[in-house]
Amino acid sequence: MSEKLLEVKDLKVYFEMKKGLASSLFGKPEILKAVDGVSFTIDKGEILSLVGESGSGKTTTGKAILQLIPEARGSVLFEGEELIGKKDLTEFRKKAQMIYQDPYQALNPRQFISDIVGEPLEVNGMDLSIDERNDMVREALESASLTPADEYWFRRPFELSGGQRQRAAIAGSLILKPELVVADEPVSMLDASIRTGIIDMMLKERDKKGVAYLFITHDLSLAWLISDKIAIMYLGKIMEIGTANEIVHHAAHPYSKALLNIMPIPGKILTGKRQILEGETPNASEDIKGCKFCGRCPLAEERCFKEAPEYTEVSPGHLVYCHKVKEGKTVE
Repeated sequence: MSEKLLEVKDLKVYFEMKKGLASSLFGKPEILKAVDGVSFTIDKGEILSLVGESGSGKTTTGKAILQLIPEARGSVLFEGEELIGKKDLTEFRKKAQMIYQDPYQALNPRQFISDIVGEPLEVNGMDLSIDERNDMVREALESASLTPADEYWFRRPFELSGGQRQRAAIAGSLILKPELVVADEPVSMLDASIRTGIIDMMLKERDKKGVAYLFITHDLSLAWLISDKIAIMYLGKIMEIGTANEIVHHAAHPYSKALLNIMPIPGKILTGKRQILEGETPNASEDIKGCKFCGRCPLAEERCFKEAPEYTEVSPGHLVYCHKVKEGKTVE
């Protein structure tokens, strides 16, 4: 039986936009809704992928869950304990880590790799002897396939390849043996030949140690391959969420279908012209009264522009944010 690790309820992150002096004094503040009412759960050892275009709020969601954004509102329960508003996050920091997108900026160029990987032990006040610390650093490096570990001990980031740098960054994130890792586009800056090794390493950590991942990506095909569940995000809102196979084979939301239409599927030959969404993603500060996707949706009706839809459960755990699904109509 699965055990719930993380429960996110109605998570919102709103930022007040800075404007000119006259607008600040006499105008109404402009609010950017980066994350606008996001809800989902992650079980222990589960992988949930957040998929969407740039600017959809994926990274902000991940940072808000880790309490790296003070503006976050709503509820984030980790092992049943509320995080939002909690003053002492010391124990949570040991159990939840983040892998950043850019391995070039995530590592201090002046430090040795052994110091970078071991830094979380010092930051979190782990009471360890030098030998215990070194053993943990060595284990983390070898788990990240940087072997033999002693060969990388006194290297600096600029002496490593892009893939090795990302492995070092992941080793630093996993050294505390966290229960939850927010992986923000961890392979998007790497060559295709290197991505497989990085993903395989992360999956082995899940299988061996039960690490759960919130995997943030724009690549739906990658999400399908590695995820237990997929959430399709657009303009700060989850449009559809369900198991990976449900989303890929039985998607119901027009936005999900648009992403699937451009996703390469092994063994499937494209016979017709790809359907490309028209228009651009609106500014997150725009006041959209209806569905956030209505301006680009080919099926939008008058109601879609005036009234926000509710989530409809089309199958167990498969939720869709669309009026047509709510009305019992098939979204083609």
